[in-house]
Amino acid sequence: MSFPSFTPEPIPQRPTRSARVLRRLSRWSAALAAGLAFAGTPAFAATSGGSAADAVATPAMPAQANPAAALPTTTTGLVKMPDGRLLTPEFARIVARGELVVAVLGVDQPPFFQQQNGQLVGIDIDIAKELAAKLGVKARFNRDAKTFDAVVTLLANGDADLAISKLSRTLTRAEVVSFSVPYIRLHRALLLNRVKFAQLAKGRAVPDVIRSYDGSIGVVTNSSYATYVASNFPHAKVQSYPSWDALLKALDAGEVTAAYRDEFEVKHVLKVDPTASLRLRVVTLEDLDDTISIGVNVCAPSLLAFVNQFLAERTNKIDVMTLLQASND
Repeated sequence: MSFPSFTPEPIPQRPTRSARVLRRLSRWSAALAAGLAFAGTPAFAATSGGSAADAVATPAMPAQANPAAALPTTTTGLVKMPDGRLLTPEFARIVARGELVVAVLGVDQPPFFQQQNGQLVGIDIDIAKELAAKLGVKARFNRDAKTFDAVVTLLANGDADLAISKLSRTLTRAEVVSFSVPYIRLHRALLLNRVKFAQLAKGRAVPDVIRSYDGSIGVVTNSSYATYVASNFPHAKVQSYPSWDALLKALDAGEVTAAYRDEFEVKHVLKVDPTASLRLRVVTLEDLDDTISIGVNVCAPSLLAFVNQFLAERTNKIDVMTLLQASND
């Protein structure tokens, strides 16, 4: 009996452990190389049919983006710009982006900043635009923050180049951002409910009561005065309110005896409503200053020096009378 002939197919052999390890290493190396190639692509690389300069001008580019990262640098760390200029990295990033991103509180604070006829205007906005013009770029404003402390956080997180937002300098804020020299100096002040304060004073002179003040005092939550009050009035009963308007309503209603803020804000209350002087009284603390400064990222010392020089050369000086006059406009 004969049987048909056939050639058996080879039985697949299971790869050895060493072969499997080598194969995995090969795949991992290829993936790593691809990832590095992607990460090394310049943030401002042009798309097909466009130029790198076109991509740099994209308005939506975030503040922390660094379109100058791929430009050549000198041995001293300066960036060689396409137009031949040498700039420090912080200036190169701003110029290549084409924008100076400025953090501004999302709640209007006239005359510092406010929406008017669809435009953002005010003293702080003017300063921001002047700074941007000095750098040859446009100013773009980030108003995501709803508290003054949140403005500082925006800057600290790299979501803005500067913070120009009626920002008071405090020790806590100085832990995460740098501050320029002050561009406004205001005295701290109290706005008192006349009836409640008279009940607290019991015939004592105002300076004596203030010196050892132990009554109720209101501050705006997450403001510099929420920090100042602990050291300035350690014996006071502090109550926090979400806004200055909410605090003023509480003061009028007698929920608190005093409201603590800068002299412009407390004097502005009486200017807007002269009859308020029948119910309220201003006490200016002339030995305590509220310094208003520009916030700068801690990793941008050259930008901080530039801002300080700009403020030193600026002829338009601002004081409380300037602010009260501007509030008429």
